[in-house]
Amino acid sequence: MNSRHLPYLLILPVTLFLCVFFLYPFVLVAQQAFFAEGRFSMQNFREVVGYWKFPISLKNTLLLAVIVVPIQLALSLLMATMVSRMKRGRDMVLYVWTIPLGISDLAAGIIWLAIFEQSGFLNSMLVGVGIVEQPINLLSYQHMTAVFVAIMLAEIWRATAIMLVIIVAGIGLIPREYYEAAEVFGASPWKRFLKVTLPLLRPSLQTALILRVVLAFEVFAVVAALGGTLFPVLMGEIYNYQFMLQDGSAAAALALIVLVISIASTLVILRALRVPKGATI
Repeated sequence: MNSRHLPYLLILPVTLFLCVFFLYPFVLVAQQAFFAEGRFSMQNFREVVGYWKFPISLKNTLLLAVIVVPIQLALSLLMATMVSRMKRGRDMVLYVWTIPLGISDLAAGIIWLAIFEQSGFLNSMLVGVGIVEQPINLLSYQHMTAVFVAIMLAEIWRATAIMLVIIVAGIGLIPREYYEAAEVFGASPWKRFLKVTLPLLRPSLQTALILRVVLAFEVFAVVAALGGTLFPVLMGEIYNYQFMLQDGSAAAALALIVLVISIASTLVILRALRVPKGATI
C-alpha cells in the first residue's frame, strides 16, 4: 500500500462516521427548516422569531452563558493552579473535583432541586436557625431571582470540571523552566501567573471556552428540573416545538439559530485568544 494514502485511510472511519451521523442529519434538518410546502421559504424562521417566548428564551440563555461561563473560567483557573502546586494528594483532589462530570444534567438538576425546593435542605436550614418561620417556595414565579440563582449554581457545580480538566492538562504542558526564570528575575506568583501561565494557556483556554460556551447554549435538563416553564431557554423551546407542538420544521429552524449563535461565539473566542504563529504550547 502506498504510504501517501495511509493518512487518508486512517481518517476514513472518522470521516464516514461524521458523514453518517452529522452531515446527513444536518442536511435533513436544514431542509426541514428552509422548506415549507415543498419550496424554499423563511416561514419557519419568521414563525420562531415572532413567537413571544423567543426573545425571553434567547435572553435567558445568553444571560446564563454570560454569567456562568466567566465564573467557571475563574474557578477552573484557580482550582487548576492549586492542583498544579500540590505535592501530595493531587490526584485525589482532582478526582473529587471532577465527580460532577459523571453526573448527568438531569441528575444534577434533581440534586439541586432537593436543596432549593420547599421541603428541601435550604428551607429546613432557614427554618431551623429561625431566619424564616415557615418554608418558602423559592422555585416559583414569585421568586424568579431564586430560580435563576439555583440554575446558575447547578450549572457552575455541574460543568466547571469540564474546563478544569482541560486547563490542568494545559498547565502540565508548560515547561517549568519558564517559571524558574521568572522567579530568578523576581516575579511574584501573581506576575508569573499573568506573564507566564495565561499566555501559554491560550490553546487550552480556547478549547475550554469553546466547549463550555457551546454547552451553555444547549442547557436544558438542569433548567427543566429547577425552572420548568418559569425559565424558558432555547433548547427547551426546541423540545416544545418538536414533542409538544409536533412542529418539526419550527424546531429545526430554532436549532439552526442556536447553531449560528454557537458558531459566532466560537469565532469570537478564536479571535480573542488566537495563538501566535509558531507557538508550540
